[in-house]
Amino acid sequence: MKGLTIDQIKIGDKASFQKTITETDVYLYAGITGDMNPAHVNQVEAEKSMFKGRIAHGMLTAGLISAVLGMHLPGPGAIYLGQELKFLAPVRIGDTIKAEVEVIEKIDEKNRIKLSTTCTNQDGVEVVKGVATIMPPR
Repeated sequence: MKGLTIDQIKIGDKASFQKTITETDVYLYAGITGDMNPAHVNQVEAEKSMFKGRIAHGMLTAGLISAVLGMHLPGPGAIYLGQELKFLAPVRIGDTIKAEVEVIEKIDEKNRIKLSTTCTNQDGVEVVKGVATIMPPR
């Protein structure tokens, strides 16, 4: 299985992936990364925060962008070189997040593309926004 090469990619190409964030996702991510911040794993403490309850890790949400890039656009064989991110709103357990990418720039001579990256929740609220730099497969 091989993803799209730079010759097959056009500015404006889009892809997306959608997932409902579960409590299991949050706990697995906390265990894998070691990020046991009470905002994510302790309901009593999280209720005292500005979010008034537990939220998913920002990087867990941003990881859905990686799924789009690695599996859809450009797809398998792509190398993730960089990502600028802004976390705009909290993601709560039970939220359904849609990660979308769109090709905004091609640098043919370096085999690089830049894509706008956005995650939105089930209400259409942008929760993460940024720009990814990717090397498509050859």
